[in-house]
Amino acid sequence: MAGTPKRGDPFDALSDPNRREILRLLSGQDLPVAEIAAAMPISRPAVSRHLRLLKEAGLVTEEAQGTRRIYHLQDVGLAAVHDYLERVWGEAATRFRLVAENTTPRRRRR
Repeated sequence: MAGTPKRGDPFDALSDPNRREILRLLSGQDLPVAEIAAAMPISRPAVSRHLRLLKEAGLVTEEAQGTRRIYHLQDVGLAAVHDYLERVWGEAATRFRLVAENTTPRRRRR
């Protein structure tokens, strides 16, 4: 559909360690690109590309403040990832915990 923004896959976005580090930085506070780049071992243009991919995946948003762009976590995108993981792994983790809590340890033979 023309005019509809392209949405990236949040799991593709999370696959890169630099993007995960950007999300970690933003989990503490909203930051402009310059401060994110200063905390990263990659160039500012590379940080901008990573931020664009995170934005397309719905994990971050930006807000214009004068000539600066301030980035912050997008709650809706992160909640969608959390909900997916909870659906997929939540039941398995619960079952594992129940089995572990209700299993008598075996004695080792010497």
